[in-house]
Amino acid sequence: MGTWEPVAEQLLEERGARLVAYAAMLVARDGDAEDLVQDAVVKCFSRRRPVATVGEAEAYARRAMQTIVIDRARARGVRRRATDRAFSREPRTPDLDAGLDVRRALRELTPREQVCIVMRYFDDLPVAEIAVRLELADGTVKRYISNATNRLAPLLAGAVDWDTPPERVEILATRKGK
Repeated sequence: MGTWEPVAEQLLEERGARLVAYAAMLVARDGDAEDLVQDAVVKCFSRRRPVATVGEAEAYARRAMQTIVIDRARARGVRRRATDRAFSREPRTPDLDAGLDVRRALRELTPREQVCIVMRYFDDLPVAEIAVRLELADGTVKRYISNATNRLAPLLAGAVDWDTPPERVEILATRKGK
């Protein structure tokens, strides 16, 4: 057995019920609470950080649960806002066609390139923020964006009018009260 396994077993035996009760306060359903504890324990012991005592492991698991709940809520919010934006206005045919072309082209990218491009141009995040969120170096994010842009250009040649600013900028500007 590795050095972490006895601590993990002891954590679940001695403090598992307490962790589930804590998780139940963070989530809506009891079944979700048990899943949250499992996810937190996996996160706690998968990073190979030295967790020597059950007390440390419990504190780490509680913090991991908080982070997981916040991350999941953010993800739900992002999906909800994206859906709201997608259906909040009636698209004109050229916009719809261009949007479909862009979505098809995005599928040709690697997952990391796709995420970086969407975060940069759809979410309008700066490179530094993307790097923080993805836990990557700024240069790595720049490389993904550059590679993706180079791959997208021939795929979208003629499909998108690059000289006309996209409508999403106007939507973002009105949302910010400008």
